[in-house]
Amino acid sequence: MGRLAVILGSNALGPGGEEIVTSAAEHGAAIVQRHGGGADFVLPHEIDHIANLRPLVEQGCDRVLAIASVGSLRTDLPVGTLVCPDDFIALHVSDSIFADARAHSAPSFATHWRAELLAAWAEGAETPVDGGVYWQTIGPRFETPAEIRLIAAHADVVGMTVASECVIAGELGLEYAAICVVDNLANGLAEGKLSVAEMEADRLVNAGRLRDGLAAVLPRLGAVGR
Repeated sequence: MGRLAVILGSNALGPGGEEIVTSAAEHGAAIVQRHGGGADFVLPHEIDHIANLRPLVEQGCDRVLAIASVGSLRTDLPVGTLVCPDDFIALHVSDSIFADARAHSAPSFATHWRAELLAAWAEGAETPVDGGVYWQTIGPRFETPAEIRLIAAHADVVGMTVASECVIAGELGLEYAAICVVDNLANGLAEGKLSVAEMEADRLVNAGRLRDGLAAVLPRLGAVGR
């Protein structure tokens, strides 16, 4: 029975972010801030996922709860929706800790850990959508409306980090599942041009919901052992 690791994304940056970090840490979970802490923000395509994840093994972690900000590719998944994806598309991802045939892996979200996470979240907070396909783009720019039309034919949410993390976590022997928070409708889905300022305002509201959700869920997950 190992320790739980919580990886926090851009949701934990800015106003309200410190409360999310505190809420996770006070339950004994190992905390990783995906984009770095303080003023040194690391852009998605520059994140060293191996450096973020390898120390978790040394800290006795065996499972990862990743929190990520995403854009929705479906109007019936509005801003504020929580999604627990069960598959991903990341055709360009080549991250691996291996330099030999072991890199020919078949990555996936951890089925049993996903189910445990969903059950705990449903008991303690609002129930995330169970399942969905996460499409990882390179970033750091947002996608064009034409790109979104292509992506939306095959996926439900779009982001820039979770698939890479999932691959590396699996290679390190860490069970990995993600709770994705819809902070915006993908470019072209909403009326008018995608507004970064509006997205940041919605992210601030969602940060409070994440803080409360983690405070309710982490005791049920047994952050320091199960």
